[in-house]
Amino acid sequence: MPNTKPFISDIEAIRKRARSHIERGAVTEGYRADRDTVVRILNEALATEIVCVLRYKRHYYMASGINAKSIAAEFLEHATEEQGHADLIAKRIVQLGGEPDLSPETLQSRSHSQYVEGEDIVSMLEEDLVAERIAIDTYREIVQYLGNDDSTTRRLMEGILANEEEHAEDLSTLLEELGKKGEPAKTSVDNAMRRSA
Repeated sequence: MPNTKPFISDIEAIRKRARSHIERGAVTEGYRADRDTVVRILNEALATEIVCVLRYKRHYYMASGINAKSIAAEFLEHATEEQGHADLIAKRIVQLGGEPDLSPETLQSRSHSQYVEGEDIVSMLEEDLVAERIAIDTYREIVQYLGNDDSTTRRLMEGILANEEEHAEDLSTLLEELGKKGEPAKTSVDNAMRRSA
């Protein structure tokens, strides 16, 4: 039996609601999440992204050694993408009527990940991978928390989460190709043989 329920039951009521509280911008009466909590969570994610930008930038400039050029390029690419995430999150905070917290004084304490410099290219990759894994777990929790109460923010965070998973995979692959500390690096022939096995 076909659904005969109208999609929009009362367009006049929707029009009236749209005119009330226009100072709230994109936040309408249908918004079901706790806006203050969402803004706080997003500011923590914003701090996380900025700390990641700073860490990746340091690693980009400090990378040295035989594989430094290609790995430094990866660090720079990740830094640029993390800055893009930060920009998207800051814009969403404003859409929700909040203010992006960019204070350098509290940045590290609000960030999920840590700013660890790393001593060499391997430890830099390891620290970046740890940070990405932290972001993956915390962003997944944010997505679950938002559920259907704020689908716009949930989709934003799902997109960022997918990109963080790509970063983690990139870093893991680079570490594998470099070899663990004290082990010889695997060559592309070794990797191809392992994949075909």
